[in-house]
Amino acid sequence: MSRIDDLLARMCPRGVETRRLGEIAQLVRGNGMPRADFTDVGVGCIHYGQIYMHYGAWATKTISCVSPATATRLAKVNPGDVIITNTSENLDDVCKAVAWLGEDQIVTGGHATVVKHDQDPKYLSYWFQTPNFSEQKRRLASGTKVIDVSATSLARVEVPMPPIEVQREIVRVLDAFAALEAELEAELEARRRQYAHYRESLLAPDGEDRARWVRMGDVGQFIRGRRFTKSDVVTDGIASIHYGEIYTSYGVSARRALTAVNPELRSTLRFAKPGDIVIAAVGETVEDVCKAVAWLGDEEVAIHDDCFAYRHSLNPKFVAYYMQTAAFHSEKAQYVARAKVKRMSGENLAKLHIPVPSVDEQERVVAALDAFEALMSDLSVGLPAELAARRKQYEHYRDRLLTFPEAS
Repeated sequence: MSRIDDLLARMCPRGVETRRLGEIAQLVRGNGMPRADFTDVGVGCIHYGQIYMHYGAWATKTISCVSPATATRLAKVNPGDVIITNTSENLDDVCKAVAWLGEDQIVTGGHATVVKHDQDPKYLSYWFQTPNFSEQKRRLASGTKVIDVSATSLARVEVPMPPIEVQREIVRVLDAFAALEAELEAELEARRRQYAHYRESLLAPDGEDRARWVRMGDVGQFIRGRRFTKSDVVTDGIASIHYGEIYTSYGVSARRALTAVNPELRSTLRFAKPGDIVIAAVGETVEDVCKAVAWLGDEEVAIHDDCFAYRHSLNPKFVAYYMQTAAFHSEKAQYVARAKVKRMSGENLAKLHIPVPSVDEQERVVAALDAFEALMSDLSVGLPAELAARRKQYEHYRDRLLTFPEAS
């Protein structure tokens, strides 16, 4: 950091100039790009929703493509451009940024703005993570149920603009912190693979007296949810689970719903009961489809029409854990409808097999996996604790490095 201080003292003796984003960059708002436009090959694309789930401060590869014909109507992203999301369901998430550092031009769609500039792209992307930017976007955001910060509003954001040499030195330091964090994440991922192997061994019966295999439809039924939209979400209402939340916000089980919908919809909704498994029946990839959460709350919860409630006679967490296994995913893959959006029907879910050991064995397996999962995710001990501390340290230095004395 002394090198950065020296550079600032030499190049910015009177402080760092702040300029509006619209003065240093061209902001291009994306056009509509539903996930249905995705193809297996074609022009690389980044959907705004993927920025929340799959990307960090920068990226060199995309996880999706669109056809060349579709790409012609979308916003172009050149190497070095920064993509910022414009919309989210909560204020903290809106305006997440990713710098595109790949070699080829890609595209992005609606609810995203492309920032075309001549600064260090990582510097801008890192700065968009700071409290300074968060405070400004709070003043610029509009909406209640869905939060939006328009491209016009983003143009008014005031960004500290040190010389490019300072920007690059800051990026070098922050990249070093990110690399250390990545090493810990890699080690934690190795532990996750170890856990997955352990889970497979517990849930793959190897003897007739240990378990029997049955079709899921023979020991339960699949009940499809009913449609509700973002506009139906309220602060205080009927507890609900949207299929998208299963991917982003829930683990193996849940006792409390994260969102609620308008009570006036009650007669039109369908519900998961305590002990049911809530299954996301739609996903961007075959691997994603059928992510499941055991609903262990005290009351019913409304489920979206892209979900199924599996009502059964088994230990709920045993079922949810089994639906994470390679055996389940391998069989599931035979039945997923492979359109642009991947889907699984209730009829095909009923055909899938599940091991059914004794009640005592189910409880033993769940207890063992619960203990292992707690060890993997407990932020107070081991690798998770070290990773959490490293992230806090990184955030401290990031915010310190990206805060400057203003030019006088």
